[in-house]
This record gives sequence, C-alpha cells and structure tokens, in this order.
Amino acid sequence: MEKNRRILIFNVNWLGDVLFSTAAIRNIRMNFPDSFMACIVPSRCYGVLKGNPNLDEIIIFDEKDRHKGVFTQLDFVRQLKDKKFDTVFLLHRSFSRALICRLAGIARRIGYSTHKRAFLLTDKIPMPKKDAMHRIDFYLNIIEKAGLRIEDRYPEFFISDEDIKFAEGFLNKKGVTKEDFLVAINPGGNWLPKRWPREYWSQLADKLIFFLGAKVIITGSHNDLSLAQHIKDKMKENPLVACGVLNIKQLGALAKRADIFITADTGPLHIAGAVGAKNIIAIFGPTSPQITGPSHFKNVILLQKDVGCKIPCYEMKCKDNRCMKAITPAEVFKQVEKIRDVS
Repeated sequence: MEKNRRILIFNVNWLGDVLFSTAAIRNIRMNFPDSFMACIVPSRCYGVLKGNPNLDEIIIFDEKDRHKGVFTQLDFVRQLKDKKFDTVFLLHRSFSRALICRLAGIARRIGYSTHKRAFLLTDKIPMPKKDAMHRIDFYLNIIEKAGLRIEDRYPEFFISDEDIKFAEGFLNKKGVTKEDFLVAINPGGNWLPKRWPREYWSQLADKLIFFLGAKVIITGSHNDLSLAQHIKDKMKENPLVACGVLNIKQLGALAKRADIFITADTGPLHIAGAVGAKNIIAIFGPTSPQITGPSHFKNVILLQKDVGCKIPCYEMKCKDNRCMKAITPAEVFKQVEKIRDVS
C-alpha cells in the first residue's frame, strides 16, 4: 500500500471494543501518516472516537435504526462510493459490512475470513482460535497480517478541557470539594451476568460513606437511572447520582478526577484506564481478563473468583450468577481501605 490513500475502518459495535480498536487505528495512522482516514461506528460509540487525532472523519452507521431498511443501506453505499475510499479494514466480522464495502467499490477489503464472506475480501486474514488473544490484539492482528508494522498496543480516549470543566462543575454543585475522598461506582453493563448484584453495591457504598467518609457517586447512562435509584433506595447513607447527566467524555473526566473508580467489566472500565484514573477496582465474573481485561494500565486491582465455571462464559441466561456473587462487598471495601492507606 502506498501513501496518500483514502482509508476506511469499519469498526465494531460495542463501546469497550471500539475503545480497544483505537490501538489499531493509531497503528494504521502511523503506517500511513499522509493518508485520509475515516472510521464507521454506530452512533452510540461516536463519543469513544470523538476528538481522536488519528481520524479525519467519523461516519455513523446504525443498522438497527436509521440504516435498518434496504433502501437506507443502499443510500449509505452510495455515500461511501462518493467518498472514493480505496482501502478498508473490516474490524467487524459481519457479512453485510463486507458486502457494503464491495458494493461501494472499495478496491482493497481487509478482514477476517469466514466461509460466508471470504469471497468479498481481497485480503483474507485467517481467523484466530476463539478467545486466543486480547481484543486489542484481535484487531491489531488484522492489520499486522495485512503487512503493516505494529509499534504499540495501548488504547486511547481523548477528553477536552470542556469535559473536565463540566465534570468539575457537576461535582461542585453536589458539594464535592477537592479535599473529599471521591469514589465513583459504575454498576451497569451491557450483559446482565457481568453485573455485580445491586444489593452489593448498596452495601459497599454505605460502608464507604459511613466508615471512610467518602463521597460516593453512582455513574451510568440514562438507562441506568432505575438501577442507580434501586441502589440508593436500599442504602442508609446518601450517595450522589450522575446517571444520564454526563456523556462518556465527561464520564472520562469524572473517572480521572475520582480517587477510586469501581466497576465491572464494561466500557467505562476501559475509559477510566485510558484517561489515567488514579485507582481502579475491576470486578470480573464470567468474562476473561486475558481477553477483555484492563491492558497497559497501572493502578488496577482486578477481583475474580474461581467458582468452577469455564471462563469465559457466554451463558446469557445464567440463573445464579455465582461468579459475581462470590466477590463480597467486604472484599471490595478491604481493597479500598488498602488504597486509602497508601494514598
């Protein structure tokens, strides 16, 4: 591949995975510093890439919303064709995305080869064994096997001064000062089996406030409001709630400001790591830290118990969730105390 190309990256769908892909985006840019580079993501992941200096354009593709129908997808194909991309890296493994790029006339189509879509690719990258590598390396492997050099493997998340000011303003309005011991807890997650029990969050937050005098703030999206309210209702103490108030950039600013950020395996965990959060406690259950765990981030305490289940586990209808229940509020509180003692 020569310089001055028009390069497209067709990204994946989940916030955490898009964040992992930023290592691949940066390495593609390092290989082609003079090329025009664009990336396609769903609208819910736009904030992950907003402000990323390695991209010239972010294109939105919502196959289950604005681009759901055949005619809207054909219109999307026409838009891509007008942009005259000559190379696409397909980080997403779907057939439809490879077909869209073929119809858009993108000459070089690089991605993992499956028996259904191999004929749509010009560069057929052999699929690694399932769960054989970290998600960061899963995306980097595509570009490395396409002949590009890999110089590093850390993800990036960019926040602005405005994001920091907004988060600080929110905390000031809630009476949080710079002297306060601020603990952010993030109870949500896209998989229910990855969530720590709601009553555990209530117990932990009560202990943090009562015994350590912490200011506890519950983070999450607007969809997490009912979860946060349930946690708050079961508490004796009074936490702060930021669900639906902060966008993900402002959440990154809050995670950087907090003394400790406590979360399960979900997108905000990796946002907190990427912005350089002071201390992170990551609660893992059915997922594998070797596949989706924090990577290249310091100050991370990872808690996971062996309860006899195969990890990773993809049983979405797990009835007992014993892997998450095995990690008690007392154990997490003990880790907070250790951090507090050395701070």
